[in-house]
Amino acid sequence: MIDVEPIRERFSTVAPFLDERGRRLVAAAEAFAAGYGGIAAVAVATGLAPSTIGRGLKELAQDEPSERIRRPGAGRKPATSKDPTLLPDLEALVEPTTRGDPESPLRWTCKSLRHLAARCNSKATK
Repeated sequence: MIDVEPIRERFSTVAPFLDERGRRLVAAAEAFAAGYGGIAAVAVATGLAPSTIGRGLKELAQDEPSERIRRPGAGRKPATSKDPTLLPDLEALVEPTTRGDPESPLRWTCKSLRHLAARCNSKATK
């Protein structure tokens, strides 16, 4: 049986400084060092899914490291792809109170994010 406490201590020490990919690779390195049963022990110690640790082991076995953190296409889709009218609606809300150079891409408005979100949500329900 593999002692999970040292693994838990090492992982909890470095975890706050790691991104998603870093956590996966550190957990995979721990599992590789532990040997047989290492994936299960590291999963218990870190709280990561065994499939995540297995994916990390595959990444460690690759010849050249990837610069990506997630797979292509992963992550949240832009809100404008879900609602194509969002950008024109926001423009219409911000335009009357916009200050600054009209040619600049930077917009200044006195409306808060909360106010703009409430107005967009109320328009979406109508």
